[in-house]
Amino acid sequence: MPMEEKILDSIEEFNKYRAPEAKANLICFDGLVIRVEFRGPFCASCGFYDYFDDLRIIFEDMGLKTEIARIEETEDGAVVDFKLENRPEEIY
Repeated sequence: MPMEEKILDSIEEFNKYRAPEAKANLICFDGLVIRVEFRGPFCASCGFYDYFDDLRIIFEDMGLKTEIARIEETEDGAVVDFKLENRPEEIY
């Protein structure tokens, strides 16, 4: 499965269980960084950052080892950069 498809499938899986409280949308993927926008009423909850880690775990389940590299809080959510740690040949 192509990497971009794994990313989109991961975000779809996240939204299946977290929306409408937290909805993730892919902004871009440049081969190294996956930039995702999170929006929803979750930003007022105490587990704000847990949602980002939930998506990171889903990425890992899809064979995409990532780390959260940057979080930019916005008025109604956040934009999060997930840095891809594995090389393309390591992705199954």
